[in-house]
Amino acid sequence: MDPVIVVGAGPVGLVLSLALAAQGVPSVILDEGEGKDEPRPARTVVLRADTAALAERLGCSTMRDEGFRWIGWRSLRRKQELRRVEFHGQDLPAPVHVPQHALTRGLRDAVEATDLVRVAACSRLDALEQDGSGITAHARGPEATWWRGSFLVGCDGARSTVRKLLGIRFPGRTAVERHAVAALRTELPWPGEGVLHRLPPWRAVGDEVTARPLADGVWRLDWLLPARGELVTPDALVSRVRDTLAGWCDGPPQYDLLDTGVHTLHHRLARRWRADRAFLAGDAAHLLGAVGTQGVDEGMRDADNLAWKLAQAWHHGASGTLLDSYQAERRTAVAARLRAADQSLPILRGTGGIRTYLPGAARGHGTLLTDGHLGLGALGAPPSYPHSPLTPQPTEAHTAVATPVGAPVADVAVTTPEGTTARLRHRLGRARLLVVLVAPGTGVWDRRHWVTAGVMPRLASTVAELPTPAELLVAESYPGASAHTVLLVRPDGHLAAAFGGVRSAELYAAADAVRGGAPAASEARSEHATARPD
Repeated sequence: MDPVIVVGAGPVGLVLSLALAAQGVPSVILDEGEGKDEPRPARTVVLRADTAALAERLGCSTMRDEGFRWIGWRSLRRKQELRRVEFHGQDLPAPVHVPQHALTRGLRDAVEATDLVRVAACSRLDALEQDGSGITAHARGPEATWWRGSFLVGCDGARSTVRKLLGIRFPGRTAVERHAVAALRTELPWPGEGVLHRLPPWRAVGDEVTARPLADGVWRLDWLLPARGELVTPDALVSRVRDTLAGWCDGPPQYDLLDTGVHTLHHRLARRWRADRAFLAGDAAHLLGAVGTQGVDEGMRDADNLAWKLAQAWHHGASGTLLDSYQAERRTAVAARLRAADQSLPILRGTGGIRTYLPGAARGHGTLLTDGHLGLGALGAPPSYPHSPLTPQPTEAHTAVATPVGAPVADVAVTTPEGTTARLRHRLGRARLLVVLVAPGTGVWDRRHWVTAGVMPRLASTVAELPTPAELLVAESYPGASAHTVLLVRPDGHLAAAFGGVRSAELYAAADAVRGGAPAASEARSEHATARPD
């Protein structure tokens, strides 16, 4: 078949192409630029543990080399410490803070290492046409080119040309917040810890300031600004830096100012994320500025969610239900995030009317904001898709585990029937479902005994006959699961169902539900099609 056309070479577009390549799907990236990104130390992203693992799994070495995992987080109000959180491995994994240019560079390096991704530099999309078998896109550049693709995904940012060509509205709120930002190298009293300081006693710097550590002793500082205040001059920003550091360090410390800027945050949500064979992802589909650094994280979740569905369509054909589920799941999750922000931020900022003065309101909503920074709660936790159209119908065979249906699975250690071991998260994104048998004690048995004993032969036969490819794995334990529990996990790591024992018919029906049912005839793969530009 023709490749998937990805419009935009930012982190989201690069992640999508790499995720497709990992599942054997070729893609073409239309990049408006020349493939280089200007280093901006003040422009950083915070990735939750699962999205950081996604980037590393796709070959982004800069996550390991230039990303920084926080050891803790402090929330301060005036002179009082309200909350301190320490990150603890799997129980509370640390977010990863990385400069966006470093993340992009690492993803570009990974793209260059695969033969399944082609980057067309200096290519600006200006037209697209769809038909029953594919989509055609025209790009301007040194040479005007028509590209033929099976699908097209707009990852081209807030001013998305794809969204405009599709005629999709992008309503929302403009200038929800403004932040002054500085990246600097210095020493603060909390090495390795993030800090959220609200209403600092030295109010000349504003009502809220956040410090997030980066690698090599660098910090990103953010100051909340009045929504429609005056311009922030370089002198005024330097004054904020000095006053803030003096307040935290009981005197002016030494610092090296690396970069500054002013960011205006918007909340917007595209009306539709799919138009036949065209999709939107990342900032082209949503703008989410609740805690200032979530946009790329959410965009990478879009890419992870969409990639396995496009891979299913590319290799085996897909139903309309499967392709529609991308919007149903991701748009619903982002909309919930936006609602939580819109409900809490007015109270946090003192513009929420009488509710502002209710006892405990500020502390409760301050906790909500802190959770957003930590990857917890309504503003930060990984999304769950309990009402997805791909969720299997519950039966008596289903059982409950600690992970609710639709939520991301726990990253437990697993073993393949061939005897290799890995973390469950490392087996994701390979164009197949995962079937995990919980079998205590298998880790100490000789493999040749347990693969032919008990329920394993029957389960292996069942997995081989599922309507879509699946990999069988074994885990010593899983939170909340008893022995012989069977988990069905989607390629993006969300739990589809859990069964009490090997239930072949029910497992088959659940796998069929996860793939959205039988592929539509129009989505069946054409064996003679080729992956090339016209």
